Amino acid sequence: MSEAGGGTVTEVYFYHLERQTLEDVLPGLIERSLERGWRAAVQAASEERVEALDTLLWTYREDSFLPHGTARDGPGQAQPVYLTIADDNPNDAQVRFLVDGAELADAAPYTRVVFVFDGRDAEAVARAREQWQRAKAQGYAVSYWQQDANGRWQQKA
Repeated sequence: MSEAGGGTVTEVYFYHLERQTLEDVLPGLIERSLERGWRAAVQAASEERVEALDTLLWTYREDSFLPHGTARDGPGQAQPVYLTIADDNPNDAQVRFLVDGAELADAAPYTRVVFVFDGRDAEAVARAREQWQRAKAQGYAVSYWQQDANGRWQQKA
């Protein structure tokens, strides 16, 4: 069994996007993580996507922003939310979000790992299935989430 810092099994969540985009969903997921007192890392597949997410987290709401940074903003330890294309963890995040098919070699150091994938993209769905099977085989606590007609997340598996 793989154990996160406090001796508990790492949770691996799969968020299946159908009704909303990553840009609609990710800021809220990050906010909830920060409310739990967790630091977060967001791993994307390209520098261009990291740049887009960097902009998104500054501008997604008029009345607030999510404190975050990238490698060019200085030491990762200073960032409550760290955006990257690498699988390092310079801000000691408890939760890691993987977007755009980003891969993580080892989920064990995290309390929760969250794969967010586009349900309208057959390749993304196939990759998520592979990641699900791998996470289950490694003994992680795996769950699958999908939005209902009202946009609320429902656990499906």
